[in-house]
Amino acid sequence: MKRLMVILSMLSILFVVSGALAVDKMAISKNVDDIVAAIDGGKDSTSFTADAYDPYVFILEEAGKLLVHPSLQGESLKEKAAPVYEALVAADPAGGWIQYEWKGKMKNTYAKRTKDNLIVGSGY
Repeated sequence: MKRLMVILSMLSILFVVSGALAVDKMAISKNVDDIVAAIDGGKDSTSFTADAYDPYVFILEEAGKLLVHPSLQGESLKEKAAPVYEALVAADPAGGWIQYEWKGKMKNTYAKRTKDNLIVGSGY
């Protein structure tokens, strides 16, 4: 009986954690979708603040320059982290989840293109 309780407890923790992750993914994609819609509607891309979102957002020019980022703003992602840049330029206007390695860890980023081919992303 004790073993069954332990298994049930572990399963309930797993469901809570996976549910929280699903909510986070929804919030992340909504933030990105809202920013893309605002930019497509005429809002200046540099008017966004990376840290105003949790997790932070970034806006990347197709050529690699980060227009919005908490620590790399104004720098070239293409020069700083070519594999990450290559993964992100695969983003399309429909949006989608992209995986890449950053500093030895796998990252998951929801990225979407604006009408002007800027790439907006956020993830964990």
